[in-house]
Amino acid sequence: MKFNRLCAGLGLGFAMAAAAGLAAAQAFPSAKPIRLIVGYPPGGGIDFAARTVQVPLQEALKQQLVVDYKPGASGMIAATELTRQPADGYTLLLANTGPFAIAPYLQSKPPYDPIRQFTYIGQISQGSYIAVTRPDHPAKNLKEFVAWAKGQPGKVNFASGGNGTSTHLNGELMNQVTGLDMTHVPYKGSAPAVQDLIGGQTQILIDAGSVLLPQVKGGKLKALAVTGPARDPQLPDVPTVKELGLAGMESVGFQGLVGPANMPKEVVDRLFERAGQGAGAARDQGQVRDGGRRGAFARAGRVRGFREGGQ
Repeated sequence: MKFNRLCAGLGLGFAMAAAAGLAAAQAFPSAKPIRLIVGYPPGGGIDFAARTVQVPLQEALKQQLVVDYKPGASGMIAATELTRQPADGYTLLLANTGPFAIAPYLQSKPPYDPIRQFTYIGQISQGSYIAVTRPDHPAKNLKEFVAWAKGQPGKVNFASGGNGTSTHLNGELMNQVTGLDMTHVPYKGSAPAVQDLIGGQTQILIDAGSVLLPQVKGGKLKALAVTGPARDPQLPDVPTVKELGLAGMESVGFQGLVGPANMPKEVVDRLFERAGQGAGAARDQGQVRDGGRRGAFARAGRVRGFREGGQ
């Protein structure tokens, strides 16, 4: 009898918990605005992605989405901030490759565990990087740039958006693949890195299309190669690194939506559904595509693949 009562009590408890979870999911997000943390300064590729999906996502969720900048430490300050927030869906992070697949693994004591301390909701976009230089540089493509750089030992440097970012790793990968010894010049985000490249303080930058395409199309920078497996439709005349005999430099990056660990499944599913609608609206309006990254909101496994693969 006691056992039957215990089972009945447990059954009732589970039913109540399930009902509470369903009610929370149905109510979400009605309690308060959603905070979207961005780990880089305004003007860079991650800021572009956040602004691109902000309005469509607000409309899909029918709730205000507030962008909160927490730049520094290659995006790790923002990621650390997220780990301290309640797992209720009201604090999210615009994630990217650097703070989840690169930067933590360069630390002797990482500030967080990229595998266990986050809920991966979905991928907003993915895309290749573009290698660029000044328009007056004599090189017409990346292979020619490498040949030029080899004739300038100790004088060539590459810009990045900061230590441990994908832009940093792209430059170091170029050094490794080509045998160059370019000096790394880190900046506090992509925007100042681009400005100093235009100004001639650095010689090359390998960054996302969302950052570089406007400068290339405006004639302020020259594209030398793209790092993805295929040419960028926005730059059909620019070869891939593989076409130039530099296949070891192939790389792509992601941008996705991440929450704190242990978010309720019902809330994650609702966010995935609504974010998919928002990303689709942005894609239909040409915003994601014009940023040089393919906009297709994918399940979290795609994001986890980048994280675990270190791409």
